[in-house]
Amino acid sequence: MSEVKISAATRTEFGKGAARRIRREDKVPGVLYGHGSDPVHLTLPGHDLLMALRTPNVLIALDIDGKTSELAIPKSVQRDPLKGFLEHVDLQLVKRGEQVNVEIYVHTEGELAPGGNLLEHVLNALPVEAEATHIPESVTVSVEGLTAGDSVLAKDIPLPKGTTLAVEGDTVVLQVLAAQAEESAEGEEAAEGEAAEA
Repeated sequence: MSEVKISAATRTEFGKGAARRIRREDKVPGVLYGHGSDPVHLTLPGHDLLMALRTPNVLIALDIDGKTSELAIPKSVQRDPLKGFLEHVDLQLVKRGEQVNVEIYVHTEGELAPGGNLLEHVLNALPVEAEATHIPESVTVSVEGLTAGDSVLAKDIPLPKGTTLAVEGDTVVLQVLAAQAEESAEGEEAAEGEAAEA
């Protein structure tokens, strides 16, 4: 995993007015915390941060006020619900060699067995523990030939070296549903609704 270098500045202004002023300058307010240290309030460049966050679990090398350098991973990102721009970001301090808990995306490949079955992502992201500077972006699972009733458990997913599960191995990640079973369930719900109205 590559590191993305971002220059940040500490901030002393807080509140909605200060946050709006920061955003007007195409910057994003953020907080850096972790390792028992006091939270550090930061202002980060909006475009650079937006580009960095396109990579899941990106490792950010922060240059703070040109004085200190810290490694961090994004833990919480708030976006404007309508326009999608970044409103605030929480960053967690990490150290090289440190194990961190993160969620990685689960991608699928292959075709289900014929028959109009549906693939349900019970978990879109898999909780794992990985070394802070080697967090995988995602894992890929083959669903080739799976049929209704089949499921993929967390322990069935091949993980990159140095990455371990942070959930029980028997946790269902993907399951295959029969299309007609879902339709009949909807029909039953509709019938129940009509009976309740009567």
